[in-house]
Amino acid sequence: MKSHLFTTILLLFLVFLSCSNDDNSSDDVDPQQEEIYFPPINSDTWETKSISELNWNEDQLQPLLDYLEEKDTKSFIILHNGKIVVEEYMNGHDSNSTWYWASAGKTLTTTVSGIAEQEGYIDINNKVSDYLGTGWTSTSATKEDLITCKHLLTMTSGLDDTSGDDVSSTNLQYVADAGTRWAYHNVYVKMQDVVAEATNQTWSNYFTDKLKDPIGMNGSWIDLGDLSVYWSNTRSMARFGLLSYANGKWEDTQIINENYLSEATNTSQTVNLAYGYMWWLNGKSTYHLPQSQFEFQGELIPDAPSDMYSALGKNDQKIYVVPSKEIVVIRMGQSAEDENFALSSFDNDLWLKINALID
Repeated sequence: MKSHLFTTILLLFLVFLSCSNDDNSSDDVDPQQEEIYFPPINSDTWETKSISELNWNEDQLQPLLDYLEEKDTKSFIILHNGKIVVEEYMNGHDSNSTWYWASAGKTLTTTVSGIAEQEGYIDINNKVSDYLGTGWTSTSATKEDLITCKHLLTMTSGLDDTSGDDVSSTNLQYVADAGTRWAYHNVYVKMQDVVAEATNQTWSNYFTDKLKDPIGMNGSWIDLGDLSVYWSNTRSMARFGLLSYANGKWEDTQIINENYLSEATNTSQTVNLAYGYMWWLNGKSTYHLPQSQFEFQGELIPDAPSDMYSALGKNDQKIYVVPSKEIVVIRMGQSAEDENFALSSFDNDLWLKINALID
């Protein structure tokens, strides 16, 4: 009888101990990250979140907005886990106005190229000539055969970047072997031709079907001489930034392969450590800039978070994605200072103002 009673007490003690350990283990686990919010596809509604909810410094918002207006900004958005915290329009712009993405739109080409690869139409490690045929450059066949789609995505084609925006074959001339030289060059638009040829669709139609419509963007590609530039409202740029922040997923649909997006937003070659597949990367020890072969020491934007990656366009069009802060930041407008191709001193000055708000 005593033995039976002892056994019963022991079993109850073990059950209690097990439950206690389960409770303690749950205390050791970090709270689950807030679920990412996605705005509806066919609606203008977009949930918001207040600065006070986030414990940000509300008294620093107006100085930030004053600075943006002074610097010829047209629109500015901050998302936190997908919800709008700040959305402002200024200098004659409003929520319905469209503006050009300039080179920030290069990342649209990156994303759609990845979609085409995951659907089996292309392989970015294949030669460009596999899709466009030989003679798409003025280089020798041997040198042309060295250029892969990945070289176009990473700005390492080795083609002359000093001969203007024209990407006709006669203007695409050899400077160095593919993969050995980083140079900011409009030859990246040949990736749009690769996708069009491989899918047997126009670039615009494939882009619309696979990226624009699935995440509810508006806008269109506008021909400006030798290349097309994307124009949209500011929220469409924010939708694309949110897709990237969410690792290529929109609600329950994986739009772009997560592994590909990870490759695109990390160092892609050994020449310019601060460059992925047309995404600019902060937190690297060195970087190169457009129209220069000089290697700069230090981080791209020293006062921005080290894990930030960015789509940067001419005259200060910006998409900043910052996983550690759970934010996406959008800026559209005229040049804040002098005309520029991507990075400018405005980037760091702006981040000093953003940090004052969010830290």
